[in-house]
Amino acid sequence: MPTARPATYFHVHLVSDSTGETLNAMAKAVAARFEGVIPIEHIYALVRSKKQLERVLEEIAAAPGVVLHTIVDKELREELEKGCRKLGMPHMAALDPLVSALSRYLGAALNTRVGAQHALDTDYFNRMEALNFAIAHDDSQNAEGLEGADVVLVGVSRTSKTPTCIYLAHRGVRAGNIALAPGVEPPPMLFRLQRPLVVGLTIAPDKLIGIRRNRLLSLKEERASDYVETDAVRDEIVRARRMFERHDWQTIDVTRRSVEETAAQVMNLLHEKRTGRLGTAL
Repeated sequence: MPTARPATYFHVHLVSDSTGETLNAMAKAVAARFEGVIPIEHIYALVRSKKQLERVLEEIAAAPGVVLHTIVDKELREELEKGCRKLGMPHMAALDPLVSALSRYLGAALNTRVGAQHALDTDYFNRMEALNFAIAHDDSQNAEGLEGADVVLVGVSRTSKTPTCIYLAHRGVRAGNIALAPGVEPPPMLFRLQRPLVVGLTIAPDKLIGIRRNRLLSLKEERASDYVETDAVRDEIVRARRMFERHDWQTIDVTRRSVEETAAQVMNLLHEKRTGRLGTAL
């Protein structure tokens, strides 16, 4: 049996004049592409003065590694890059390649305002409104208001309906969800929806049973029930799939999908619906 390769740790310094969320997400996404590589992240947010930058450079010197930044201010950026060169640290303005490519394509001037991507603009308030909508229309609540949704997710218990709706809300998508339970009829409004995209979430029985058992353990619930009984769970899933087919709803199998992947697929379907190219179930 081959010996497992030990993990490689390295320091990555993320320097931002805003919240640092963009850099953090980029660093995690890139590090995930390398097997056995684990970044030790040092995040310096809201760096907007030379004094702050001096402290950042001191910490970088104490833990040599890679420096990524999104500093907009020209003088601060030059000071940071000069300091990195002096320390012999590899450094990169993380957004530069994409910004340059878009600038050339669009022929547009750059916005040099610090934190511009986090302005309290219309998109921000749309996301907050979508989040409030998701909370108000979670798990079959306020079904009569679902006509105002962009998308409605339908599925049996523990198919990630709620977290997917919350994730979609952060993208500005108004999403509600309907839970299917044995012996309980779905709200009649579900079958009268005209505006929203209705998406059925399905899952492999074995996967669902495992998720539900873990849920019961977390609740310290040890009694046996149809909730985790194999035949009963399979019957739940079959009934749900038949409902999806009967109403010609789009379906997504979440068995091997993360919440992010499920949400991305929902957004793809929503885009196809809005552009009149919605195809067959996936």
